[in-house]
Amino acid sequence: MAKRFLVTGGAGFIGAAVVRHLLGQKAAAVLVLDKLTYAGRRETLAAVEADPAFRFVQGDIGDQPLVRGLLSELRPDVILNLAAETHVDRSIDVPAQFVETNVAATFRLLHEALAYWRGLDGAAAADFRFHHISTDEVYGSLGPEGLFTEDSPYRPNSPYSASKASSDHLVRAWHETYGLPTIITNCSNNYGPFQFPEKLIPLTILNAVEGRPLPVYGRGENVRDWLYVDDHAAALACVATRAEPGTVYNVGGHNEVQNIEVVRLICRLIDDLQPLSDGRSRSELITFVPDRPGHDLRYAIDASKIEREFGWSPAETFESGLAKTVRWYLDNRAWWEPIRKVYDGQRLGTAIASDALTEAEG
Repeated sequence: MAKRFLVTGGAGFIGAAVVRHLLGQKAAAVLVLDKLTYAGRRETLAAVEADPAFRFVQGDIGDQPLVRGLLSELRPDVILNLAAETHVDRSIDVPAQFVETNVAATFRLLHEALAYWRGLDGAAAADFRFHHISTDEVYGSLGPEGLFTEDSPYRPNSPYSASKASSDHLVRAWHETYGLPTIITNCSNNYGPFQFPEKLIPLTILNAVEGRPLPVYGRGENVRDWLYVDDHAAALACVATRAEPGTVYNVGGHNEVQNIEVVRLICRLIDDLQPLSDGRSRSELITFVPDRPGHDLRYAIDASKIEREFGWSPAETFESGLAKTVRWYLDNRAWWEPIRKVYDGQRLGTAIASDALTEAEG
């Protein structure tokens, strides 16, 4: 895989996994551009910092002069765009941040990518790819049956998913209108090491370790298809280097699980590894809380296209991946304890619309 990659958002949870995978596959060069917001952390890249093929630049994908200079300097074969605001609950509270990063900044990045691509010679231009990483949440909510396919209509229900849907449409338009060789992948819920503890799995793990209440929205009946982050990274590398321009691929883990079952499984794993002193099961800490607005009932991905065309399939089952994840958090307190001092697990996504829009109107 001797190609040069510009990875935006490469200090984030999924981005860093992709960077580690690419360098493990001996990519010619990997340049990470990351703004280092609250969820972007250099520590996620510690394993590759000494690799001579790796370089890190702190900056914003919306900073066009910066992006222009990096493209001119690196001359990438692939841009992997993982820079995004990602948490649904935060998008309810501060939607303007999601529109700015996921829509406006993506537009600016596309502008620079198009100018760069137009300046390449024949072979380099033919091989170049702009790979945009998105989410299954753009498709909305499924009923009890069926799967999202690459042809499913977009029906986003949260500010987060609406902003990602908007960016997907921009990427598609830049291919159809200007010929930019783009690829889009839409993934199911990721989990694994280094995930910022605002998401269900890491938040539940840390709360369970500390013996705190384990909040579950509604009755925990919402279903997600869980994808281990290293499996996702392998899929992205495969698609970025082998897919044809203008194509879309769904990436899923074939692991549909209700949220309440996710939490119960985490409780059992931690009880086995670190029993409470009083002998109780951590499942007794489960606390049902009012549901969040616009909470989609079920997501499930049909990943047969990527499997059929490229032979990719997830290596981890949900049980094996979750066991690895729990063990990683237990063994890496030095990574997450400083985060808990900044974000202590307080609930997000409770703002009503008038409050959430104040910053946009002010």
